[in-house]
Amino acid sequence: MNAQKLSKRLEKVASFVPTGAVVADIGSDHAYLPCYLVHKGIASRAVAGEVVKGPYESAVKQVRTEGLTDKITVRMADGLAAVEEGDEITAVTIAGMGGPLIVSILEKHPQALKTVTRLILQPNIHAKAIREWALANRWAIQDEVILEEDGKVYEVLVLQRGEMKLTEAEILLGPKLMSTKSPVFVQKWSREIANWERVQQAIAQAESTPENQAKHEELTHLIKLVQEAIA
Repeated sequence: MNAQKLSKRLEKVASFVPTGAVVADIGSDHAYLPCYLVHKGIASRAVAGEVVKGPYESAVKQVRTEGLTDKITVRMADGLAAVEEGDEITAVTIAGMGGPLIVSILEKHPQALKTVTRLILQPNIHAKAIREWALANRWAIQDEVILEEDGKVYEVLVLQRGEMKLTEAEILLGPKLMSTKSPVFVQKWSREIANWERVQQAIAQAESTPENQAKHEELTHLIKLVQEAIA
C-alpha cells in the first residue's frame, strides 16, 4: 500500500469523500489516505493527525516525498485536537480503530466538528458504538459498507448531520447492511451466533448464578435478533 494504491478498506473510505472536501484524517499513520485524496483531486486540502511520534514522522516524510506540503498539514495531536480553528474541515476520516475508540475521539473535541458535514468512519470492531453515538448526537447514517480484506471483516459508516431512528437490530447490525445482506455480512454474523452459542454451552456447564442466568438470557435474545435479521 502507498499513496497511489490504497488498501481495499481505505479505498472504500476514500470513495465516500466528497469532491472538493477539506479533510481531516485522524490517526493518519503514513498519511497515505490524505495524499491519495489530494493526488486524485478529491480533497482540496487535508490535515493528517497523528498522536504517536513514529507515525507522525512517517506522515511528515510521506507528504514531503509526495510534494504535497502546500496542500497537506501534518500535526502531532490527540485525535481531533489536530483540527485548528481556520482549517474549515468539511469531512473527517477515522479508520483502523475500534468503534468505542472512534467514539471517544469524536466526543473529546466536539468543537472540531463545527464545520464538518460528513464523517467517514471505519471501525475494525464494535461498529454498534458508532451508531449509538450517531443517534445521540444527531448524525444520520447515509451509507454503510461491509467488506473482507486479508481474512478480516471491516465496516465503513458514512454519517451526515440529521435525525434518524434505528431499531435495536439496526443499531447492532446496521440498517443499510441489513437491507442488502451481503455474503460477508451473513458470514460475519453467522460466526458471531456460533460464538455466542459456545458461550451459552459453557454457561450451561458452569455454576448456576444470577449473573450466568442473565448472560445466558442476553445471548438468547441476541441470537434470535441476529437470526431473524440474516434469515
